[in-house]
Amino acid sequence: MGQFINLTAADGFVFPAYVAEPAGKPKAAIVVLQEIFGVNSHIQAVTDRFAAQGYLAVAPATFHRVKPGVDLGYDEAGVTEGIALKAAVNGLPAPGVLTDIQAAIDHAAKAGGKVGIIGFCWGGFLAWRAACLLTGLSAAVPYYGGGMTAEAEVALQPKCPVLAHFSDRDHSIPLDTIHAFIKAHPEVETHIYSADHGFNCDQRGAHDEAAAKLARERSLAFFAAKLA
Repeated sequence: MGQFINLTAADGFVFPAYVAEPAGKPKAAIVVLQEIFGVNSHIQAVTDRFAAQGYLAVAPATFHRVKPGVDLGYDEAGVTEGIALKAAVNGLPAPGVLTDIQAAIDHAAKAGGKVGIIGFCWGGFLAWRAACLLTGLSAAVPYYGGGMTAEAEVALQPKCPVLAHFSDRDHSIPLDTIHAFIKAHPEVETHIYSADHGFNCDQRGAHDEAAAKLARERSLAFFAAKLA
């Protein structure tokens, strides 16, 4: 359904994004932020599903500043490379990859209507940062955003409504830090699922269909309300 196009960030950097368009006029737009595995088949499928729901969906390649064409699997080698690439991007001079995410938001806005953002794993962390630091967003949905419950991130304030999904068996996000996040941000609609990190991804062993279905229903309802 979708295809890759090139986007240009404010600093002139050109990077690819996977864009899926709905059959008719978009009712709004959603930016989809990848895990540490690149804009792989799973992220493309997520993007396509949003298009099937009537949204223009844009998935920017957020690793492109450090390595082009990243498309990793969920095996040990993919995890190791993805963690290293994430560290490289996080080490870029500020604002780093947020410049590319802003360009994706700006492109999505051209469809007309409001723009939401959703991200998974590292993308969930970036979706939280985007909600707090970038412009043009009307809703944000971070899934198990590793790092977003750290003290410095919790200190940020979102500029748009946020729906956050976490899980109680996530070894990368301690449960006590999730509760601290909830206490600090009562304005954020937060849900904790009885599942592992990565429960939304049907290509991972951690996939939990019941948790993924419930989170997906909540996310779609949230976007329908906030992007109307």
